[in-house]
Amino acid sequence: MKLHSLKKFISNLWHKLRTSLQSLSFRTGVIVLLCCIPFYILSFAQMLLPISVTAKGVLWTILFGLAKTCQYGGLTILGVEGYKRLKNKFKRKEKDSDD
Repeated sequence: MKLHSLKKFISNLWHKLRTSLQSLSFRTGVIVLLCCIPFYILSFAQMLLPISVTAKGVLWTILFGLAKTCQYGGLTILGVEGYKRLKNKFKRKEKDSDD
């Protein structure tokens, strides 16, 4: 009985979070999505630091997790229509530069 109520609670929480993220603007979605780039770079660049392997593993986990969080958060904010809009902008820029 408790497991069912926990599942329902998590489902409701996820739905509320998703709804609130999707209510944000297109610009906010693009900014959050672009934030994943520095986190990806940092997650691998920190391997060059002269620190212990354990510290490198912890840093990689945190930074890579932040990158993925920004990536999926940005995609959730953009939604399908925002993703198509962003994709079309890049296609138009490539087409304009080819001319």
